[in-house]
Amino acid sequence: MLDHLSLYVRDLSRSLNFYDASLGALGIQRSFATAEIAAYGGMFFWLYGGNSDPNPPPQRQHYAFSAKDRAAVDAFHAAALAAGGTDNGAPGVRAKYAPNYYAAYVIDPDGYKLEAVCYA
Repeated sequence: MLDHLSLYVRDLSRSLNFYDASLGALGIQRSFATAEIAAYGGMFFWLYGGNSDPNPPPQRQHYAFSAKDRAAVDAFHAAALAAGGTDNGAPGVRAKYAPNYYAAYVIDPDGYKLEAVCYA
């Protein structure tokens, strides 16, 4: 259904550090980069540097990444926090969504809300 998603970030270098670590924990690698842009997961998830908008992203934006298992969700959360992210929900079962919905939530350095989820 979707071809790609793009986020506009203030400091591409800082964001590359964050996303290399957090998405790397899910097995999602950076696939393309220049001085101004980068892509992950083939060409699905893009970062554009140099965003000068001082406002945080709208609070209703939320991006969820698939994890192969619960250990990957845990690793995503730990890597994201170690790379400058903010905790927005520790790893755990979210039974209100589904009986096996295991997820963790973080906020990236620019204020984007991210999730890693598996159904194992």
